[in-house]
Amino acid sequence: MMHHLSSSVSKRILSSAMAFYRNGSSFSMVSRQAYRSSTLQQIVDKSPRNAIPSDFLKWRLLGFIRTSKFASGFSPLKQKPLDSIIDMERAKEKSAEELADIWDDYHLGRGHIAASMKSKLYKLLEQRASSCRYFVIPLWKGGGYTTMFVQVQAPHILITGLEDYKARGTQAAPYFTVSYYTEFAESKDLVLVRGDIVFTSKLTDSEAKWLLDTVQSFYLNDVRYKLVERFNRETSEFEFKDVLQTLEMPIM
Repeated sequence: MMHHLSSSVSKRILSSAMAFYRNGSSFSMVSRQAYRSSTLQQIVDKSPRNAIPSDFLKWRLLGFIRTSKFASGFSPLKQKPLDSIIDMERAKEKSAEELADIWDDYHLGRGHIAASMKSKLYKLLEQRASSCRYFVIPLWKGGGYTTMFVQVQAPHILITGLEDYKARGTQAAPYFTVSYYTEFAESKDLVLVRGDIVFTSKLTDSEAKWLLDTVQSFYLNDVRYKLVERFNRETSEFEFKDVLQTLEMPIM
């Protein structure tokens, strides 16, 4: 899924991260319509999942398994096929709005974060992430913030704590992963988005949802994206306080 950072890139980003760490709007998604649970049950497969071996607990994502050694860093993850989550034939009969609403309803309260977006927005995200994969986002917790390190390689996003990245480099485990499903991008102009919290002790559902919306906003908003470009291409010019000001967070 995600290749690990090259040595040179890793050192450059870590150096920048350590420097600024010492001294963060959602994009509208496809509109939704209320859908009854009876319809939802017809389309979504609610069969029990297989138990995940204890060795995989660090990466306990419903529908995901580790496929390589943890020591390799941001290890490749096998994405759960969309046809194992929903009935594709029934889904084809639904409008984009109906399908987006069904997708959200299914994941509600299941330990996942669900969203959807227009195809053109996903293509923009993919294009921008191809040359600017990394960023940092401050997540407000209590009376302060913790900084999250973001790696975007469409169709996936990995987010981990900057402190963990500083301590473990490419061996740091992600707190939160995101997958984009493009099966209906052409037919319905719809991309389904699924986020999985790996460590529930690190992030709440609301924090994960905020992170997803915020990361996307930095890649999809022209003004915000300039900060992403600066972080990746002009590291010495990057100022973390600019991210804080953009997200209207106090500079501490």
